[in-house]
Amino acid sequence: MSIGTSGRIVIEVNPDLKRNLYSALARDGVTLKDWFLRCTESYLSSASQLALHLAPSEDLARPRTSGKSIAMEPGGAQ
Repeated sequence: MSIGTSGRIVIEVNPDLKRNLYSALARDGVTLKDWFLRCTESYLSSASQLALHLAPSEDLARPRTSGKSIAMEPGGAQ
């Protein structure tokens, strides 16, 4: 599909999908254009952020303690 210089975006979708999408948008009081722009802005914002990949570790799942016990006073105050 070619990419033109106008501000139009044209896509072909299944007619049932189109009907369901327009029904859901109408129910929510949102236009296709508004929905598309909101989704696009969200996608581009998240796509421009670097992903943070953490390796799973038992140490991360276990709460950290200092090894000291903490005595609680009556009423929950420390």
